[in-house]
This record gives sequence, C-alpha cells and structure tokens, in this order.
Amino acid sequence: MIRGGAIGDFILTLPAIRLLREGLPDPQLEILGYPGITSVATMAGFADRLRSIEHGALAPFFAPGAKLDPDLCDYFASFQLVLSYLYDPDGFFAANLERAGVKTLLKGPHRMDESKGVPAATQLALPLQDLALYLEHPWVSLGLPLPETRSPVIAFHPGSGSPRKNWGYERWVELATLLKAESYLVLSGEAERETIGDLLDLMRSRHLKFEHLAGVPLTDVATALTGCRLYIGHDSGISHLAAACDLPCVVLFGHTAPEIWAPKNPGVRVLRAPEGQLAALPPREVAATVRSLM
Repeated sequence: MIRGGAIGDFILTLPAIRLLREGLPDPQLEILGYPGITSVATMAGFADRLRSIEHGALAPFFAPGAKLDPDLCDYFASFQLVLSYLYDPDGFFAANLERAGVKTLLKGPHRMDESKGVPAATQLALPLQDLALYLEHPWVSLGLPLPETRSPVIAFHPGSGSPRKNWGYERWVELATLLKAESYLVLSGEAERETIGDLLDLMRSRHLKFEHLAGVPLTDVATALTGCRLYIGHDSGISHLAAACDLPCVVLFGHTAPEIWAPKNPGVRVLRAPEGQLAALPPREVAATVRSLM
C-alpha cells in the first residue's frame, strides 16, 4: 500500500488495511509512506513492514517515459498487489508502476467525495471491492494494551492542520477550568509549535495541573493516550488516533462535515458548532457533554 498524507489521512485508511489483513489468506502487507505516521499500523499488527516514501529515486516514477531506478522496479515488481492512494491525475505514476513490472494495481481515491455523505474511511476502502472485500465498519481499534488502572487525566489537542478548525486557546482553558480534572495531558504538533506556549501560560495562570506532550513519535502519543480517561479535540488526525485508542472522545466540528470526517468509533461524541462557527460553541456546553461521557 502506498499512502502519503497527514496523520488523519492515514488513520482513515487503517480500516482498509485491516480489511486486507483479515480478508486475504496470510497476507504480507508493506506500507510505503511516512514511517513517523505509518508506524501505528505495525504497532497494531495491521502491517508487517514499512518503507519510507521520501526516496529521491521515486521521483522519476511521476514523469512520463523517465528512466526508472532498477532497484525500485524490482521492489515494486516483488508484490502481487499494489494499492496506491497517491495523487496521479495524468496516470504517469500508474504507467511507470506497470513498466516496473506491477501486474495488479488498484487505485484509491486521492480526494473524498462529500456529495453523498459517505464516511471517508468507507470511500478509501472502495477499491478493495475489486478483491471481493467489503468494509463493514469505517473505524478501527488499535487494540493497544491498557494499563491496569487508568489515570484521571483528560487529554486534549487544541490544534489541527487548519486555524479555521480551531476553537481558540482561551476557550480550551475555560473548559479545563470548568471540568476541574485532577490533571490534563496537552498534546500539540508542529502546527502549534510557535503558539502552544500561550496556552500553557494560561493554564499555569489558572493553576491547572498538566503535562505537555510534543515532538515525540506518534506511537508514543498513542501509548500516552491509552492511559487517559477521555479525549477532547478538533477535526484532526490526533482525534482519529485517540478514537482508535478506544478513548471516549468529544470532537468539536466547525465548517467541516462530520458525516465524512468525524471518527466513527463507538464512544465518540461529535459537537457541531452553530452555523459552523467554533467561536459560537460555549465551553459550558462542551463541559456538559464531557461530564456525560465521564
């Protein structure tokens, strides 16, 4: 399977990977992608091997009639099936895979069709119907071992890949103050690197106890999440990861479509902001939803 994209893109593809794992006889699955992201698949036992997509010799595969690296040609030809989700509007990559000796190539969708309201994970698994494999549940559990006792920590990720999806640091701190949890696990990524200090300073000013997790492998984030009691976040990849870690989740949605993009795992509660404006979603309403799940 060839899969680029961000964290959420990959986790939404995990149901298709699980379907291959469960639907084929003794499959050996390898993922060509970003190992910092795809490592959650091997962590959960859904895939056997990983290979980095950040390989300079791969570039000619996107050009028509280019000279292809012999080692990569042998690599691609060694598989009985290649499933690619790479953006390939002109078909150059697919044609070069065939030149390399790939006999069976399935092409996954690069963009989601939002017109029919079908979950993204379901759309990503559609190519497997050519193998008579049909997805029943558009979600996965990573099946990670749970600690003997869960801590009273509430985890939250106050960011996302787009500022339009974010609720605002002041509202997050107000929510944390209302919930009065014993402690919080604050998750942040590269998108929040320059600003997360503002939120942490606000939490200190309210005397809120917290730990901050940033700059660690995604598998470490998953391990940390399994020890928490509940997760709160936006429409983001980390929210999908938390849901796959079997946490009760409250996920805040603004202008994006939850029927397409929200995690479908049991225990996920979606709060849709009025008229798609997250600023109009009161912290007290979120706090009430969190308490109902706790």
